[in-house]
This record gives sequence, structure tokens and C-alpha cells, in this order.
Amino acid sequence: MAGIYLHIPFCRQACHYCNFHFSTSLARKNDFISALLKEIPLRKDYLEGESVETVYLGGGTPSLLAAEEIDSILQAVRSQFPLAAGAEITLEANPDDITTARLRAWRQAGINRLSIGVQSFFEEDLRWMNRAHTAAQALDCIRQAREEGFDNLSIDLIYGGPTLPDSRWRENVERAIGLGVPHLSCYALTVEPRTALDTLIRRYAMADVSPEDQARQFLLLMDWMATAGYEHYEISNFALPGHRSRHNSAYWQGKKYLGLGPSAHSYDGVSREWNIANNARYIAEPGLTGEKEVLTAGQQLNEYIMISLRTVEGIDLRAMAERFGVERMEDLRRRAEKYVLEAKLRLVGESLQLTREGKLLADGIAADLFL
Repeated sequence: MAGIYLHIPFCRQACHYCNFHFSTSLARKNDFISALLKEIPLRKDYLEGESVETVYLGGGTPSLLAAEEIDSILQAVRSQFPLAAGAEITLEANPDDITTARLRAWRQAGINRLSIGVQSFFEEDLRWMNRAHTAAQALDCIRQAREEGFDNLSIDLIYGGPTLPDSRWRENVERAIGLGVPHLSCYALTVEPRTALDTLIRRYAMADVSPEDQARQFLLLMDWMATAGYEHYEISNFALPGHRSRHNSAYWQGKKYLGLGPSAHSYDGVSREWNIANNARYIAEPGLTGEKEVLTAGQQLNEYIMISLRTVEGIDLRAMAERFGVERMEDLRRRAEKYVLEAKLRLVGESLQLTREGKLLADGIAADLFL
């Protein structure tokens, strides 16, 4: 089973923290859609006929497109790739784009999962993030989506920001739970270079993030979500039973995926390539590959360690031995012993898993276990 990701590189305005590839000008939106519809058949052989289990429209802000445009993109995908019965088809949407008419049109086009960029239910937070929606829209869009039959939906929340005390963070999480949202993606605010947030902090126009506050709020989040019955199935993701993101889970399981659109990445199991991150060049030459990287056995092992450790299942030592050899598995087991003794890792059967405290240091632990 494989996945397809389509990058829609447009946003209504630029969030202060975002460093993704996008444009706030819609002047060339029609040209982009034409280019994307040309790229889809050009890349039809990349997945070698594998059944496509998930399709994900991300960005950017895919919900800026007209429902008819989304429908035409999905029709093109269906015409070139064998979609599995019951395939998960996700649309990223912003609260200010969600209306009853659009929800109905999205469902008719085949969208069966929404990922909504809420970020916060408080006006002050949304203003400093430079989000386009209001707190009222953040609440209303979830109710509307549920009323229109979108039971499979996710929202994004950001913690660790300069305007978010623990009490407000708790209210954000409790509102999501109270609204019956079955999947939450929660991210610590990251100050990316060359973003507006980075500039504001360097100019002392905004307080810097506090690693201590972020760690505390992450620990609180894990406790609240566990109490509410959510499974912490990946470092940043929580789901009620049966509501994991199948598309993102495929990334963490190392499955093949094809990326379409400017800056989109693709992975075929042994190599990774990505499209040029330039809208004008992409429009002129759809599917123009920026770079390609063939992964060595060591790089594949390190990626397996990184992505597996982030999941609730952890590193499957038996699967690792089968794929990379018993010697490398035993070497990793030995190097992991210090983290087991420090109660940052635990060995459950033949799986190495992060503990609650270990999840605070996931990337550092993974890097230390690399080949």
C-alpha cells in the first residue's frame, strides 16, 4: 500500500511561525492547477502500480481552492492510480474557509477526512500567530464539520508560545476534547530561521520561547489526553481508537509515497526525491525534480530508528534484525541500555519504546542511537 501527497502552495496570509513553501498571491492559481493536472499522469509509474491507500492534500492551504478544483484534482488522481476501496482522502483546511456548502462539496468530491488548522481557541494567540481566522470560527468550524458527517477529523494545536500559560493551554485541549475531536496533532512552537517569528524575537519585539515551559506543557498534554482516552501513537499525535491518521502512519512505517506539486517529496523505499520549491518553475515544467538522494543501508537504518522511535510501537528489534542484520540490532540494543537504565527507554518484548520522560528527548535519543 502506498500514499499520495499533493502540495497546494497558497495561503491567504503568512503565519509568523511558518517556513513551508507557499505564496500569498493567488494570481497564478489557475496556472498551478493546470501544471498539477499535467504532473499527475507524468508520475503515474512512480509507485509501480501499488494500490494507493491514502491521498493527502496539504500545503499551504488546500481549502483555498474551489470545490470544483479539488474535485478535478482528485478525479485526475483516480484516473492514473489504483485507489484502494475505503482509501483515506484528507484535506487540510483553515477554519475561515469552512462553510456548510463547502463541506458538502468536499464530501461529494470524495474527501472523507479533514485536518483543520485551529492552532488555538483564543483570539490573542491567533493574532500573534497572524492566523486568518477568529476564535469563534475555530469553534464553529468543528461543529459544522461534525454536523455534515465529518466524523474523521483532526485539528492542529500549538503549545509553548509566549501568550499561552498552562491554564489557557488546558482550556485549548479541553475544548477540543469536549467538541469530540477524535484526532489532535499538537506541536511545540518552533522558531524557524527567516520566519517573521524569528525576526520579531531577534528584535526583542516578542518574547522567545521557553524550553522549560514547552516541556512542562507537553507532559501536561500527555496526562490530559491519556485521561480522556486518547492514544499517544506518535510524538505529536493523539487519537481516539480507530482514528489514527493512516497517511501519516504510512510515513512512520516507511511505506512508499509520491509527492506532487512544488516542494513535494517522494520516497520509493530506497531513494528520496523532491520537486523544485518554486511555483513559477514548477508551472513551466511540472514535476521538475529539485534533487534526488539514494539512501545507503546506513541511512535507511538511521531513518528506521528515527521514525520508529517516535511511534508508540517503538523500534521492533526483530524486524530490524531481519532487515539490517543481527549484528546491527545487537549493537543498537547495547547502546540503548543506558537510556533503559535512565528510564527514558523501556524494552517491551522485543520493542524499544520511549517512556513518558524519554519523549521529551526523542530526537536526541534517536540521534545518539544512529549508526
